[in-house]
Amino acid sequence: MLEGHLYQLGYVCDDLEEGIAQFRGRGMTHEPHIMEVDQPVDSPVGEVVNKMRLCFIWIGEMQYELIQPLADPLGIYGNCVSNGGPLRFHQICMRVADWGDFRARVDQQDLPVAMERDMGGDNLKFLYLDGRKQFGHYLEYTWMTDAAWDQIRAM
Repeated sequence: MLEGHLYQLGYVCDDLEEGIAQFRGRGMTHEPHIMEVDQPVDSPVGEVVNKMRLCFIWIGEMQYELIQPLADPLGIYGNCVSNGGPLRFHQICMRVADWGDFRARVDQQDLPVAMERDMGGDNLKFLYLDGRKQFGHYLEYTWMTDAAWDQIRAM
């Protein structure tokens, strides 16, 4: 299942500041805002809470998400194999236009849902499909309003 608008590459790092340093002088125009989040998600084993430090770096039309896991109860970030450097490629993220239609098709395809979150109403919705066997990484899909997309682009 590959669809939507690709806009993000996600990386796991043990040290967020060291990860950010890799982008200095390579197109990053300003220091990113670092945030610490507790993120409840639904998973095949029930609801869990991921705790992480995040930052988002825009270079052109691509957003780079850097993730430093603090608590990873599903092991989704910890199973990202080290390549010897400070950044480990983890996922691509695509924005879909119609969440209901997309979500119905998720149940008809062969990639397992690793985790998802639906914040309700017009709030952000996302899910991770485990595409590691087929593609070597997770596939993240998001839905958001145009107003929320504008806010993300302004970060």
